Amino acid sequence: MSSEPAQPAVTGLDHEHFLRLAFVVAERSLASGQHPFGAILVDGAGKVLMEQENGFMPYHDMTGHAERVLMTRAGIAFGAETMADCTLYTSAEPCAMCAGAAYWVGVGRVVYGLSEKRLKAMTGNHPENPTLDLPCEVVFAAGQRKIEVIGPLLEDEAAKLHEAAWAKHGQGDVGG
Repeated sequence: MSSEPAQPAVTGLDHEHFLRLAFVVAERSLASGQHPFGAILVDGAGKVLMEQENGFMPYHDMTGHAERVLMTRAGIAFGAETMADCTLYTSAEPCAMCAGAAYWVGVGRVVYGLSEKRLKAMTGNHPENPTLDLPCEVVFAAGQRKIEVIGPLLEDEAAKLHEAAWAKHGQGDVGG
């Protein structure tokens, strides 16, 4: 095993385009009764390989975050070489658990919309989303593999997905 961390092979993708596709998945998640989180996996050529809505309901699986479930599926379907060339686009910054999943499957890049800090301000201490304000870059920095992080990107658009959802759940001021 080399002491040099592997460098991601992912190159010039239209991050705003793919992030907006993740927003569509998050909207679909909300429309189906889930929390408004969505994630997609894109290869280095710009092909969408997988997408995932939030998976909290109906089993009340607190680990059913869109990013974690997508990374589990991708880790089973693709090898490390493929994953190093992929970008995870997600409507909100991966929490510590989801960042860990992205690290373990070896994704090359993460692009996110809404920051954990802003999400926490919006949701408050909601029992279904006790947000960890821990940047994913901090989780990745503790590892031995470099993962490029871009975000927050299009954060105001991403926040709109959550404003209505958390207000609907009785959160009062969700202006974040």
